[in-house]
Formats: sequence, C-alpha cells, structure tokens
Amino acid sequence: MKLALVLGTSTGGTGRHVKMLAVGCAARGVRVEVFGPAQTDRDFAFGAAASGISFTPAEIADRPRLPGDLQAIGRLRRLFRAWRPDVVHAHGLRAGALTAIAVAFARTAAGNKPGNKPGNKPGNKQGRTPLVVTVHNAPPAGGVTGAIYRVLERIVARNADSVLCVSADLEDRMRAAGARRVGHAVVPAAPVPPTGGFSAETRSALRAEFGAEPGQAIVLAVGRLAAQKGFGLLLDAAARWRDLEPRPMLVIAGDGPLAASLQTKAAALGLMVRFTGHRNDVPALLAAADVFVLPSLWEGQALTLQEALRAAVPMVATRVGGTPELVGEAAAILVPPGDAQRLAEAVRAVLADPALAARLREAAAARARLLPGEDAAVAAALAEYHHVKR
Repeated sequence: MKLALVLGTSTGGTGRHVKMLAVGCAARGVRVEVFGPAQTDRDFAFGAAASGISFTPAEIADRPRLPGDLQAIGRLRRLFRAWRPDVVHAHGLRAGALTAIAVAFARTAAGNKPGNKPGNKPGNKQGRTPLVVTVHNAPPAGGVTGAIYRVLERIVARNADSVLCVSADLEDRMRAAGARRVGHAVVPAAPVPPTGGFSAETRSALRAEFGAEPGQAIVLAVGRLAAQKGFGLLLDAAARWRDLEPRPMLVIAGDGPLAASLQTKAAALGLMVRFTGHRNDVPALLAAADVFVLPSLWEGQALTLQEALRAAVPMVATRVGGTPELVGEAAAILVPPGDAQRLAEAVRAVLADPALAARLREAAAARARLLPGEDAAVAAALAEYHHVKR
C-alpha cells in the first residue's frame, strides 16, 4: 500500500500523531509519503524517522490565505497524480479541506481520461483515490473565523470517504455537516512514566530551574500560546490565588503568537509565572507539578491530558470538547470554560486538600490504564484505509 499523509503547520499533537502513524505504518510494510510545510518537517524530522518514509514539502498555512491556498491545492494535486497513493489521509480541517479539493480535481482529471466510462465504481483502476480526514480540534465559534471553519467542515464532509474525529462532539458536528462515514480517531499520547518514574533529583533540578522555594506548589500548564488554549484566563485565575502562602508558582510551557502579550499581562498582574518556551521534557515537568491545568476555551482531545493521566498528576480542566470523555468525572476537576473564578477555586481546592489530590492521582492512574497505545492507533488507521479502499 502507498499512503499519503498530509498535515499543515504543527508544533504539537497533530505533528506527533502523524509521525507516529507514519512510523507505525512503515513498520508494517506500507510506503509512506508525508506532505506538509517544510518547517513541520524540520520540527518532526519525518524523513529521518524510519525507512519507508519520505517527506515532500507542500506549504499549507495555518490561516486562510487565498493565493497560498490555491498554490497548495495545485501542488497537492500534482503530487498526488505523480505519486498515485492508494489512500490519502489528511489531518486537521484546513489541511483536510485543501486536500479534499486537490483529490477531487485529481479524480476529475482521472475520470476524463480516455477509456474511463461512466458508472465506474470508486476504488477501481480509473484512479479514484480514497480520502480519510482526521479532525483534531473544534473550530472557533462565531465571527469570520468561525464562518470560515464551517465552510471547511462542509468541504471535508462532502468530499472525504471517511472522517475520523477525536471526540464525540466533533463526530456530531461532522455528521450534521453531511459526512457520510464518521468514526472515532484513536490518538494516543506517547508513553509517559508515572510521577514515581522520575528521580527526586530530576524533580529537584526542575524546581531549582524555575526558582521554586521549598514547600512552594507548582501549577503547570502546557500548550501552544494561542487564544484557544485559554492562558489569558489562567493568568486571571492566578491573580485570585495570590493570597496563598507560599504563593504557588505558575509554569507555562509552550510557545506561540500570544507569548509576548501573555508575559506583559502576567507582569501587569504582578504574578509569579515562569514562561519556559517549547519543552521536550513535558513528562518530567508533569512529575514536578503539584497540579496540571488545561484552561482551553475549545478543544478536541489534548494529548497533554493523556500525558497528565499517565503521569498521575492532579488535574483541573475546562469542560470542553473531548476533555470530559477522556478524563471522566473522577480524574480531574472540570470547570466551565471562560470562568476564571471557578478555575482558581478548583486549583485552590487541590492545593489545600492533600486527600483530594491523592484521589485525583489514583483516578488518573486508573484512567490511564484504559488509554489506547500506539499499536492500537496504527491498527485502527490501517483498518480504515482498507475499508475505504474497498
């Protein structure tokens, strides 16, 4: 089988997931070609990941830009016609919509070739390439951006042979948009040792790096510094726990377009915040944290939540997207999105009540044992590829 994987700009979970699928499929004898921005390959090194995997640049921007989008569609169309994959699997709504248009054009061109007769069934020798799209994230609500993403949803729904979604709410959205086949995407995080798997020296070294005093709690958040992740809300919540002694230290790991504005806001509020930038040692950070917070305003299924479950760290998260079905009602305190007061109260509750923190840790460890692994994710993807080929 020849598999084309397509993704747009990614620095986090989507890129890691696509790389995991590429490596897993290549290990099972599939020839894999990854198409995406050159920077994404520099971040994830797809071409060097394993034998049987190649990477070809196709610049898919993270925001709608008509000239660039038209160029991306044209390039993908040419690449698909040249490489002739058996299945195309795109990741994310933007990449999925551009890929769907490119595949549709390629199908039309194949259908117009001499010898192609009306009524040929999909998947035959006339060149129709099956398309799978995984929707990793909920679109923003309202405004121009929300309207654009609703158009992207309809393009994906009407053109993809299969739409896989990371959460039940996304599955409902895609069915409402008219998708003819909707399924659940198995998206595992990388294995993470539990908190006890890291030495006391490692945790002490991290605390020293951040300048934490003995007995000072560390509140950890991880993610792209973008509006979706709600880090501005988290800073508002942190302002409400400044009366605690010793005052908790907030550590935010990640980078993104809001980095400068978030740092300015933290300074204006007089908060004790450490912005670490991008980190490759998130499991160790989780081991050093007293509580992990995911304040997202909208979310699909955050891989960081799976890492936090596997690390058995107490969690506070907003009740959005696939978060409730992932963590359940026992492994995290869930609060409404956009409510800084409730977020602050939940963090205070965990820090003030060791018994509550212990219950959350136990529930997280139990939940983690139910999470799928990489083998299950690759097997599920391959089963879907074989289905759409038929």
